[in-house]
Amino acid sequence: MTQVLLADDQALVRAGFRALLDAQPDIRVVGEAADGVEAVELVRRRRPEIVLMDIRMPRMDGMEATRRITTDPELAGTRVVVLTTFELDEYVFGALRAGASGFLLKDIDPPDLLAAVRVVADGEALLAPRLTRRLIEAFVEQTRAAPAVREDDRLQDLTPREREVLTLVGRGLSNAEIADALVLSPLTAKTHVARLFSKLDARDRAQLVVIAYESGLVVPGER
Repeated sequence: MTQVLLADDQALVRAGFRALLDAQPDIRVVGEAADGVEAVELVRRRRPEIVLMDIRMPRMDGMEATRRITTDPELAGTRVVVLTTFELDEYVFGALRAGASGFLLKDIDPPDLLAAVRVVADGEALLAPRLTRRLIEAFVEQTRAAPAVREDDRLQDLTPREREVLTLVGRGLSNAEIADALVLSPLTAKTHVARLFSKLDARDRAQLVVIAYESGLVVPGER
């Protein structure tokens, strides 16, 4: 049973998500929060597997709440998916950098929401390729200080093969696609990705994608 916590300052939004999720035999809503402070407190008490986190909330926004949850070692089993009205949103990008496993638009169709919850519950990052990639590209282009690509300190301990794998993760490839591209076994590709998580202190693929862009391994607009 996948346990989900809802964090949104609009009661009607929470009620709609709860009705949909609780109707599923494999999903249960274990709490609701109306602001970021309450969300962090409830997550620490209930330890849900997934938090659906609104970005704009009173007292503490979703970006800061996400950071507090994802940096707490005791909450390593909790994944955050941020909710937004606008796909190109600097707050969403900040939440992805802070450790969110992906984001959803609030007007998502019910079947897609259920599929997203199950994907994240299975340990995958929710990376809608076009949306997430466009979001990251837009804000990396804005925040990169110099046009020249600089060496990122986080990459110094990576082997050449690990850099290749990180580049392909940044381009949105799955483990199976990485294995095909580099002529590796699927298990070897998975092992390389697992090592990237450890070496780069990343919770999941969403953070690896952000690192690949910010470090210059993947260039905005490059395919």
